[in-house]
Amino acid sequence: MKNTAIIVAGGQGSRMNQSIPKQFLELEGKPVLIHTIAAFLEADQTMQIILVLPKEHLSEGERLSKSYFSEKNILCVVGGETRFHSVKCGLDSISTSDLVLVHDAVRCLITPDLIRSCMHQAAEKGSAIPSIPAKDSIRMMQGDAQHIPLDRAKIRLVQTPQVFQYELLINAFQLPYQTNFTDEATVVELAGHPVYLIEGEEENIKITFPSDLLLAKHILQGRVG
Repeated sequence: MKNTAIIVAGGQGSRMNQSIPKQFLELEGKPVLIHTIAAFLEADQTMQIILVLPKEHLSEGERLSKSYFSEKNILCVVGGETRFHSVKCGLDSISTSDLVLVHDAVRCLITPDLIRSCMHQAAEKGSAIPSIPAKDSIRMMQGDAQHIPLDRAKIRLVQTPQVFQYELLINAFQLPYQTNFTDEATVVELAGHPVYLIEGEEENIKITFPSDLLLAKHILQGRVG
């Protein structure tokens, strides 16, 4: 089976208060992005990696890929204006595949076990969207003063990798862009296909703020220990 991972690395790091994008920040001696790629290659050593980057950081992505994974099938491509367009750029660079996995580059704590579980379900059902339960109370805002409490037992927090059979995803991305395309699952659903959730991982966090980087360091040190 041929599998392809589209790893979207379009962040600029503004909320990290850093001069370089968060996917290139050092975490336990390696850039965040390298931890992410390594997990996918451990899950499937023959997987093709499509790394989607802003144009101004393409050369750095290529340099790191060659430095850490010189013998692996890694292609760096320029992304688009939105996540939808960046994923589409990644899809356009694939000639054929059985499954396509779309992942946030800064979810660097993803485990090979979760990646394999997602691939197994997607091969059977067509899709696998990892998610975890909401732990906090949740309210939906309607204006400044109006807010409706929601039943958190019915809420799932969505993660990546979102995994799909290739033909299903490539056909869904023929749709014109809409602002409510917040992830690949919303695109596939609008194309008329159901999506299927799978249990995610609490540690599969997205590096967004400086505190997330500290937490990621703590988690990685715990895994080694």
